[in-house]
Amino acid sequence: MSTNQPAPATVDGAAHDAGEPDARQLRTILIAVCVALMAVIASVSGLNVAQPDLAVEFGASQSTILWIINVYTLTLAALLLPLGAIGDRLGRKPMLITGLAVFGVASAVAGLAPSAGVMLGARLLSGVGAAMIMPITLAVITSTFPEEERGKAIGVWTGVAGGGGILGMFLSAALVDVASWRYLFILPVVLDVVALAMALRSVPNSREDSGHSFDTVGALASVLAVVGLILALQEGPERGWSAPATVIGLVVGVVGAVCFVAWELRRREASLLDVRLFRERGLAGGSIALLVVFGVQAGIFVVLFPFFQAVLGWSGLLSTLALMPMAVAMMASSGLAPKLTARLNARTTMAVGIALAGAGLALMALVVSVDGGYLSILPGMLAMGTGMGLSMTPSTEAITGSLPIERQGVASALNDVTREFGTALGVALLGSLLSAGYRGAIDGRLDGIPRHTADTARDGVANAIEAAPGAGSHARQLVRAAQQSFVDGWQQAMWAGVAVMGVLFLYVLLRAPADTAPATEAGTDTEAAETLSPR
Repeated sequence: MSTNQPAPATVDGAAHDAGEPDARQLRTILIAVCVALMAVIASVSGLNVAQPDLAVEFGASQSTILWIINVYTLTLAALLLPLGAIGDRLGRKPMLITGLAVFGVASAVAGLAPSAGVMLGARLLSGVGAAMIMPITLAVITSTFPEEERGKAIGVWTGVAGGGGILGMFLSAALVDVASWRYLFILPVVLDVVALAMALRSVPNSREDSGHSFDTVGALASVLAVVGLILALQEGPERGWSAPATVIGLVVGVVGAVCFVAWELRRREASLLDVRLFRERGLAGGSIALLVVFGVQAGIFVVLFPFFQAVLGWSGLLSTLALMPMAVAMMASSGLAPKLTARLNARTTMAVGIALAGAGLALMALVVSVDGGYLSILPGMLAMGTGMGLSMTPSTEAITGSLPIERQGVASALNDVTREFGTALGVALLGSLLSAGYRGAIDGRLDGIPRHTADTARDGVANAIEAAPGAGSHARQLVRAAQQSFVDGWQQAMWAGVAVMGVLFLYVLLRAPADTAPATEAGTDTEAAETLSPR
């Protein structure tokens, strides 16, 4: 596939020279799409800090609460590809405006929800709006910014996407502590309103003028694949990997994925996503890198929160504040990545970032201890955050650069789906390793503990600390045993992450392309019939 620089995208709005926005307009556009992205990202993790409050407010079971949280991410992930493709066809600005309107209304309804049922419906609708917004934010950047500015803009976007979730969790925890869980929705609604006002005024429009009908079958198959696989990854750790819900989700996901690939190969140039492009190093390398990096990041969060809260005894607010150095390092290095890529190349930048993130994991595994507390893991967190920021930006550019500029809604959606899959996979696998390591370590430390209390302690470190008063004179022994066993499980999960990052490092060195120049339709059989036109 040719990777020559395409002609500038034709867009609505004021422009100069070749019809491109000037520097001031580009900054405004970047701020608008990043504010919209921040609204979506903040809603992914915000409710995690309010699970007990939701259960009390609605009298709901833990299963219902988890569905209220997960239905948003599940809907978002499932609809990214179809809605990204529709945005390419109908126009990216109308799709962004519509998505912001849907998301804002749904978020407001969720904040006022009188029951768990209304909350579930509002969160599902929020996921639909988010799926309209998220791929368009990146597509606007890649289709509007000139090549010399595109890398910097993508670096800012990836920094917000990576670190924004941590910032959203911190603000959410602060609101829950000082007010009510209902105030959690103020942040995304305010961000949504700001983004909507800026988008209406400054974001240009562009769209694909395709000669092919929309790939409805491919869209439906992609929804089945994503829903089934992510549902299996979410339910596996909770219900067990042999539970009916997990097995059904896995079967539906695998069948959907197989059907999607077979159908897309048949549709070729008329496909929703031309899967033949994965033969290219850019698309394959960028996707694999993002999958692994976001998987490891999500797995780390599964480890860090119990460490802060159950081992160190910190509040939810203080625990999220403890993650801020990692978020700041990630966002700063995301902005630095384009400069490093220009000086070296994309492959070297990705490899350096992956190596640094792996070194941070190894450092945490080696140094973490109950007595060492936060300072025993802070250097590793900083190294990991910096490494992730360096690797995310060129990985994202590799994905968006592998599809023609008029198909950037699909390219951006693929980037986002990869992140969602990585997150679900990392939580499932590293979370399971942590649990298995904890149970294996605590079994030998329960001598003298009453049987019922010991059984409760095996369920997790938080359970052990809550059950400790029932251990009588062994209460202090049980707490210490649980905390130390958690650290043992932590180390097992971290070393698994180090091994995965090591494999990714070798893959990037051997297979990733040296640069991530954007693709063009020139010279390709898959995009010859498509042109970009204003709407």
